[in-house]
Amino acid sequence: MRSTTQLLELKPERLDVGEFSRQPVSISGRAFVADVSGALYWPAEDILIVADLHLEKGSAFASRGIMLPPYDTAATLERLAATLDAYPAATVLCLGDSFHDCGAADRMSLVDRETLAILQEDREWIWLNGNHDPVIDECLGGTVLHEVSVGGLTFRHEPTAGPVTHEITGHLHPAARVSFHGHVIRRPCFVGNGMRLVLPAFGTYAGGLNVLDDAFSPLFGNDGLSVLVLGQEGLYPIAPRLLKED
Repeated sequence: MRSTTQLLELKPERLDVGEFSRQPVSISGRAFVADVSGALYWPAEDILIVADLHLEKGSAFASRGIMLPPYDTAATLERLAATLDAYPAATVLCLGDSFHDCGAADRMSLVDRETLAILQEDREWIWLNGNHDPVIDECLGGTVLHEVSVGGLTFRHEPTAGPVTHEITGHLHPAARVSFHGHVIRRPCFVGNGMRLVLPAFGTYAGGLNVLDDAFSPLFGNDGLSVLVLGQEGLYPIAPRLLKED
C-alpha cells in the first residue's frame, strides 16, 4: 500500500493521472464532479463552481507593507482557465471572496482584467458576495448576487450554522492534515457529509483552515464526514480517522 505522501506525489509517467484528477460527489441526491483544481462541476446544470479566489490579495498586502510576489491574480486566473478547458461550462459560479477587498478592481492589471473578460466570453458568470467583497465593481463583468438557488440547492458564501442540507458554500478554506504510515501532510480539501459541501479555496494565496477546527463542528458534527484531499496530481478520499489537528 502506498503512503499518503507517495499518493500525493504520483507522477504521470507512473500512473494515469486522469484516474485520480476527479471524483464523483453526491450532494442531496445531485451528482457533481470534484476536480483536483479545487473546482466543482455540476453536469446536469453545466455549472462550474469555485470558491474564494481572493484575487489581488498580494497587492492588498503590499499596500500594507507586507511584500508578497504580485502574481497571485495571474496564477489564479491561469488555473481557472485550465479548469475551464477541462470543463467548458455554460455557467461559472464564484462563491464569494472572489476579490480580496472592494478595491481589487482598481489594482488589477490590464492584462489580468483582459484575461478575466476572455474567461467570461460566451458564458454566464455569477459572482456571489463574500465578506471580503460585499461590493464588486461592475467593470469586472458578470452578475452579482448575494446567494442563488439552482435545482433545489442553495449556493452562498458562508455556511449556515447548524445541520443545514442542500447547501454548497466556501468561506472556510477547508484543509486536511493527514497522517498515514508515519507521513504527515497538510493540503486543501473538499469537506461534506452528503447533504452539504464546503469547497476548498481556489485562490493562490488563500490558505486553509483545518477541518477539525471548531468552526466545522456546527456544520457536520460526526455525521458521516467525507473529505477529498487535493494532491499534486490527484484528488483522494481520506478516512476521517486519518485526520490530525494542527
